[in-house]
Amino acid sequence: MRQLVALAMPSGPAFVDALQRVWADGDAVFPLDVRLPPPARERVLRAMAPSEVIDESGNRTSIPGGRPVEPGDALVVATSGSTGEPKGVVLTHDAVAASARATTTRIGRESGDHWLACLPVAHIGGLSVITRALSMDIPLTALPRFDADLVAASNATLVSLVASVLPRVDTSRFRRVVLGGSRPPADRPANCLATYGMTETGSGIVYEGFALDGVSVRIVDGEIQVRGPMLLRSYRSGIDPKSIDGWLPTGDLGSLGRDGCLSVFGRRGDLIITGGENVWPEAVEAVLARHPSVIDVAITGIADPTWGHAVTALVVTGDASVSLGELRDWVRSELPAFCAPHAVHRVTAIPRTALGKIRRGELAALVSAPR
Repeated sequence: MRQLVALAMPSGPAFVDALQRVWADGDAVFPLDVRLPPPARERVLRAMAPSEVIDESGNRTSIPGGRPVEPGDALVVATSGSTGEPKGVVLTHDAVAASARATTTRIGRESGDHWLACLPVAHIGGLSVITRALSMDIPLTALPRFDADLVAASNATLVSLVASVLPRVDTSRFRRVVLGGSRPPADRPANCLATYGMTETGSGIVYEGFALDGVSVRIVDGEIQVRGPMLLRSYRSGIDPKSIDGWLPTGDLGSLGRDGCLSVFGRRGDLIITGGENVWPEAVEAVLARHPSVIDVAITGIADPTWGHAVTALVVTGDASVSLGELRDWVRSELPAFCAPHAVHRVTAIPRTALGKIRRGELAALVSAPR
């Protein structure tokens, strides 16, 4: 009976070796986020139900009540948990290989290519760099964490990054930079490829707006749906979110241009309806992020008796004197007036996941917290 083995270790050579050994035994790997505090670690272990845990010293500990995996299962990856409890996404070896092939085809392969893995392996954005390199037999360097100095010292030609670390990296030294996580900056370097994907798709499946080979995208009632060989088999619970003909509803809203280019508006639940108008937080955030005094920003909707929901900005600023009026005018210079925030709250930090995605479920509490 094949089992699920949790790897409680950061990225690095030991992680890569352990993953390969588990696969050689016919078992599947669950990368446990070692940064989690003990209560959260116990909660996710109960949800994923591995039979064993291997720590960074190589010690193996059996866990009672572990649930087996299906033949062909390669990975169980916890969703980011930015809203609600994390779910375990089950990816097969066939799906991992399909993702690696499609991504390599789009990026291209050149003599001397070398992948650098420097993102957390508990998330698909970091883990998929390792599995891609192994699947395609491309040299790999795996770092235990993102470190700008170690990234600069690497001789890798390919790397996956998130937008928040771009200012700390000389991206020109890489042939290709794959950007995932939160919305990428509009002024990114030409060698930085913006991707769209999620844990359920095994990594990015849309590059610069266009689907990878073998991936189909459609819009149903405004929602993005995708289909392809790299999609999850099911969740760890046994629930398969795909339709009978293989389409995965993403929960994201978007549109397709006549040329097939995908535009992603945001999560269905993130849409702010204010005064009968639709406001997408990411669009407003992208504009405010370009203000010279704004270091970081998040937009949320706060219940309001007049507007239904009031567009509200949480900002980290380098200039305490920047006013609501100034920020409203800044937004109105690029977006309709109803997108301008009704209120601005200064905060010391925007809550984000390890891959840079805003934890939107925590924003309302920051607005109501005493200041």
